[in-house]
Amino acid sequence: MAYTTIDNPELHFQTKLFTGTGSGTQAVTLDGSENMQPDWVWTKDREANSSHDLYDSVRGVGKRIRSDAGSVEYTNSDMLSSFNTDGFTVGTQDGVQYGTNDGVAWCWKAGTSFSNSGGSNGADLASSGSYNRDAGFSIVTFTGNATANQQIYHGINSVPKWMLLKNRTNSNAESWSIYHQSIGNTKKITLDTTATPATSNEFWEDTTPTSTVLTVGRQDAVNGNGNTHVVYCFSEVKGYSKFGSYTGNGNADGPFVYLGFRPAFIMQKRTDSSSNWTMVDNKRDVDNIVNTQVIANGSGAEFSENVFDFLSNGFKIKAVHGGYLNASGGTYIYMAFAESPFVNSNGVPNNAR
Repeated sequence: MAYTTIDNPELHFQTKLFTGTGSGTQAVTLDGSENMQPDWVWTKDREANSSHDLYDSVRGVGKRIRSDAGSVEYTNSDMLSSFNTDGFTVGTQDGVQYGTNDGVAWCWKAGTSFSNSGGSNGADLASSGSYNRDAGFSIVTFTGNATANQQIYHGINSVPKWMLLKNRTNSNAESWSIYHQSIGNTKKITLDTTATPATSNEFWEDTTPTSTVLTVGRQDAVNGNGNTHVVYCFSEVKGYSKFGSYTGNGNADGPFVYLGFRPAFIMQKRTDSSSNWTMVDNKRDVDNIVNTQVIANGSGAEFSENVFDFLSNGFKIKAVHGGYLNASGGTYIYMAFAESPFVNSNGVPNNAR
């Protein structure tokens, strides 16, 4: 029987809580005795209305895009100013320091740089970026050509199940484009809105990603002519990450979703009706019920409503909240990352929460 290959998920993904200093730069150190240098850092002010700010080491320091807006990339050296071997440094801008407010950062490690020319590895467009094949994650940048059926090398050597793609430079391209295996290759869903999935072959050319390339169509949002784009690619790793769907039952005793690990982070959204993207984690809520959440497509402060129990092998829905959580017959997608695998690489079960 194959067990997980990742016994310590915090070497690949962490949620980090921090408090602004009110002035000057601040080095934020991640947790654990073994260093983890993040390559994708997603930050949010927990106490006030403030946009989500997303940074990565491939685009470079000080280059911000937002999950709650379709706006283009913005550069300011006083925002996230370095990716460190044990964390990151934020500058003096309110968008990252939050005055003296509490903040949260979700951090993923890539770490191995690559550059692939058009015509290599089955790709049509040149791409570059950074990957972490152990964790099934890569950050990919490319320049679009507004041509149908374009393949792009992603680097992770496994099939992406979840991809978040953003046009960085075209203000008319607007929203994020999200691929999720549970929605399929004929549709995309937007990260910065509440909308249901849209259908067109101009997104992914009705083509499922392979272990080598992803495919984009000619739409500006995914392949704008002369525009630079970034895409975050995730494949599933047993005991560490899972990207699936579930059906609500309209009852506070909601469905159980098996992951094969105790979750550290979950983002979920209803897909058969408009709703928000909900984000919860194990650092803002260290005990069940997990109820402290922020909305990825909104700028509001965090709030509390019962959502999940985080269990040793998955999560259980513990409430019904309008359309965004556990409506009877509602369909929901999620992305989940582990605190610890249900069974480690030696076949030893971990303790329940």
